[in-house]
Amino acid sequence: MAKRKNRLAYESSPYLLQHAENPVDWHPWGEEAFRKAKKEDKPVFLSIGYSTCHWCHVMAHESFEDEEVASLLNATFVPIKVDREERPDIDAVYMNVASMMTGSGGWPLNVILTPEKKPFFAATYIPRESRFGRIGMLDLVPRIGLLWRTQRGELLSSAEEVTAALRRTPPEVPGRSLDEAAIRQAYQSLVARFDARNGGFGSAPKFPSAATFLFLLRHARRTGDPGGLSMTEITLNAMRRGGIFDHLGYGFHRYSTDASWLLPHFEKMLYDQALIAIACLEAHQASGDGRYGRIAGEVFEYVLRDLRSPEGGFYSAEDADSEGEEGKFYLWTNGELNAVLDGDEADLVARVFDVRGEGNFREEATGRFTGKNVLHLKSPLGEVAEDLGVREPQLEERLEKARQRLFSARKERARPLLDDKILTDWNGLAIAALGRGARVLGDENLEEAASRAADFVLERMLDGEGRLLHRYRQGSAGILGNLDDYAFLIWGLLELYEAGFDVKYLRGAKELAEDMVRRFLDDEGGGFYFTPSDGEELILRRKDSHDGALPSGNAVAVLDLLRLARMTADAKLEEIASKAFGAFAPRARAAPAAHLHLLSALDFALGPTSEVVIVGHPHSPDTEEMKKALWSRFLPEIVVLFKEAGEEDPQIAKIAEFTSDLTAVDGKATAYVCRGYVCQLPTTDPDGMLAWLHPAGGS
Repeated sequence: MAKRKNRLAYESSPYLLQHAENPVDWHPWGEEAFRKAKKEDKPVFLSIGYSTCHWCHVMAHESFEDEEVASLLNATFVPIKVDREERPDIDAVYMNVASMMTGSGGWPLNVILTPEKKPFFAATYIPRESRFGRIGMLDLVPRIGLLWRTQRGELLSSAEEVTAALRRTPPEVPGRSLDEAAIRQAYQSLVARFDARNGGFGSAPKFPSAATFLFLLRHARRTGDPGGLSMTEITLNAMRRGGIFDHLGYGFHRYSTDASWLLPHFEKMLYDQALIAIACLEAHQASGDGRYGRIAGEVFEYVLRDLRSPEGGFYSAEDADSEGEEGKFYLWTNGELNAVLDGDEADLVARVFDVRGEGNFREEATGRFTGKNVLHLKSPLGEVAEDLGVREPQLEERLEKARQRLFSARKERARPLLDDKILTDWNGLAIAALGRGARVLGDENLEEAASRAADFVLERMLDGEGRLLHRYRQGSAGILGNLDDYAFLIWGLLELYEAGFDVKYLRGAKELAEDMVRRFLDDEGGGFYFTPSDGEELILRRKDSHDGALPSGNAVAVLDLLRLARMTADAKLEEIASKAFGAFAPRARAAPAAHLHLLSALDFALGPTSEVVIVGHPHSPDTEEMKKALWSRFLPEIVVLFKEAGEEDPQIAKIAEFTSDLTAVDGKATAYVCRGYVCQLPTTDPDGMLAWLHPAGGS
């Protein structure tokens, strides 16, 4: 007999649909739920999570699928379920509440509100029954219900105090502008936290924060100090060897639960793939070491194979769990390995990937070996090849054959859940990564994939008035776009423009930037709000500058505007960016390591930056030589435009008017270079072009 479904059955979010058959009378976020709370005189139980969240699954199974807990929830509250990936605005507001009330946050996030959306209780995971000092749902819900009936005045007073405290956050007062001192301070804080043995920063758990790598590479470029490049290389190599990397199907898991990158939390997020790929591509350019480009290529192989929709957009994530067990899809016993591979082949794989009969990791709770193994490279392949007395290419060839056999065998397993919603902001990051990959790796397939995704978003994720929407699933787009949607998509379009110089993407980036300024800018204080001026009114309109799992939307927006200002000679965009730096300067000086992407934008702003215009015939050998010279080097301080030689009424001149009179010298591909607001004579020599660009180590 089919289970009765609740209101979530009519939603698009895979996470909400996971709860559509719960006995809890869930409501989606909306005025209907809050009107019901007022009418029935009940508080609201707000539960926030996402489809690939392991502990969200645990709490759902223990409590939200349980008839006894559901009965208590339904009698005491109006329950509301929110997908944090669909509504990051709601999630961020109430995550601030949780941090303020408990000192920490995370998912699942459970907040109890008045019918006016004001919070008076917050917690993360709550077990069904009280244990180890943690109150359970069976005790918590009746207690809150009793307090609501008998001590409501105290609860309402608490809710008012929490809401007032949120709103008391002082408005940003522009102060002394950021300078290189903040960059130096952030760098020193990273040096102090660097784990020289294992790579990464701090102890467990370890997250692959791409904003850190991008900052470190720019610091090395600016100062000539190789430390930033060294820390980046050590960490990327450790991540690629570790269990956080999927050695069979490629792509990176969410984070490592230990200090040595062995045991991951197994979910795979689109944004992690995109950001790590960008970091690898920049490391490839900065170091000249091709292995980082290969890592990026492996990530792209995973994304294009497993996360690309038939329409061209990219899905959000793959779950950590399958068949109710975290990591089951990815783990191997020694017996399973031997059942797939021949004896010598199995012995080689076991040695290289540290597969043991007792397993290679311990249960967190008991400390016992599980008999299961996370595939990881215990040592670099070069060392293994030397120990075996073979050449490294021979070893790689043997391992690749084994990988393909194991990958084929793994396909027969039950796959983790695919979250098939398409998010504008995360797709913007994917487009940025693919566009950058197309340039750095010289792969036209990556450019094509980026173009398809960009066209999909620009054609299918706009409302009737042409404004950007946040989420698409199964033919339907919805939810007003937030700052990250605009900022990240603009980033993607700028990278895509420089990959193939299709003017429509530069035009699209400029139009979106103008819309972003119109809808999100804080005219008085500087910087951008997360939600649009005509968006839903929440208890707080946020304006954040710090990085989290994603780079700060404000930081990305600032760098977008700076790049567009250089590409289009629009000084107004630069003024807006400058005011944002002033607005966030106090925060960034107080916590520079939490503002690394903003400091990367500052690195660009401090310059000297260079504008390069190549005039030539598309795909001609001399034009390709010019482009290759640029993309083979790490030059984060440049923007590049292309004008087709002899083109009548060039479209680029309508966006960047200063290119109107630029011509090819003697019919050859010609570079026009302006550095630090000073323009040089045109050159047809790629080396001459590079000589004008900012040398490493400043000056």
